[in-house]
Order: sequence, then C-alpha cells, then structure tokens
Amino acid sequence: MGTITQIKAIKILSEKRIKFFDVNDAKKIFGVNKEKTLYEILRRLEKKGIIERIIKGKYAFSFAEFNDFELANFLVNPSYISLESALSFYGILPQFPYTITSVTLLKPRKIIYKEKEYEFCHLKNKFFFGFTKKDKFLIATPEKALLDELYFMAKKTRKIQIEDLDLSIINIKKFKKMRQKFDFLPLKNLIKKLKL
Repeated sequence: MGTITQIKAIKILSEKRIKFFDVNDAKKIFGVNKEKTLYEILRRLEKKGIIERIIKGKYAFSFAEFNDFELANFLVNPSYISLESALSFYGILPQFPYTITSVTLLKPRKIIYKEKEYEFCHLKNKFFFGFTKKDKFLIATPEKALLDELYFMAKKTRKIQIEDLDLSIINIKKFKKMRQKFDFLPLKNLIKKLKL
C-alpha cells in the first residue's frame, strides 16, 4: 500500500483526530499527491474496514465517534441543522424525526447512510443566517429553526402540526427581528395567521 501501512494510517487518523475527510483532505492527511496512489490507499483502507465510504469521494474513519448532526454538516457544505431536527433538539417539537434535516445553499438532496436519511433543503443566500456552533456542529438558533420551518411550510414543501410546538423557549423579539429579513408574502401571511 505504498508507504502507508494500515497501522500508520490508523495512527495518522487518530492523532489528527480525523472523523471525516474527502479526497482532497486525504492528500494532505497522508501526504500523497499522486491520485492513483491515493485511490489505491483509500481502496485498501476501505477493504480492511479502517475507513468507510459514505458517498462518492467522502469517507469516515471507522474508529472515530461522531453524531448524526456532525455527519450532516460534513456531507453537504455549507449547511446547518434546521427544520424538524433543530426544533426537536431544542424541545420545541415533541417527537424526534427519523430524518436528519438541514438547510443548504446548494441543490436540495437526500442521502441515505447506515439506514438513516439526511435531507438538505435549499435556502437562498440572503436567508442563510441565524445558526450557531454547538458542540461540533452548526445548528439554527431556536428562532431561526422555527422561521426556516415556517418558510418551507409557506412554500408548501413541509408540514408539521403547529399546535404541537412548545414555543416557550422562542425569544419573540429575536424571532420578529429575523422574520423581517424574509420578504416572502406567503410566510408573512402564515406568521400573521399563527399570531407570532
């Protein structure tokens, strides 16, 4: 396997605390520039179960621990956790959704990995704000998660029971300030209807 043995690969990935990486990262991590050599190394590490291919060109280190939200951030970049996943994380939505939901500036897509679905909804650049870093992942603030959800509901692409939501942690002042940036009439009408 060139100069990278399995033990050396595990040592490098462990020491650098690598959880995920793409092909470009792999060049730097292993100090290999030749594509053919690099792909051979990756193929062998995958075969031995040291790394796992998540999607084309993106890998996870099998011995690293990570959560679904960290993985979602890595799968599609830029993106942040929002919608039902964020609402559930903050306890606003009572049930925990099966799908891990994020918003992104890129095209909408769904990725299945280890029987889990990761969904990415497209959001315009001007609406891509209001997120924060928690632990090791980016997630919408409670107010922005609610606003994102209502925005997609106004677009008729999402549906949740509003009456099920616990809005006690929502800072109404912050929410009102954020919603002014959304110049989308169906959303304004929905917010008015909900008396938010």
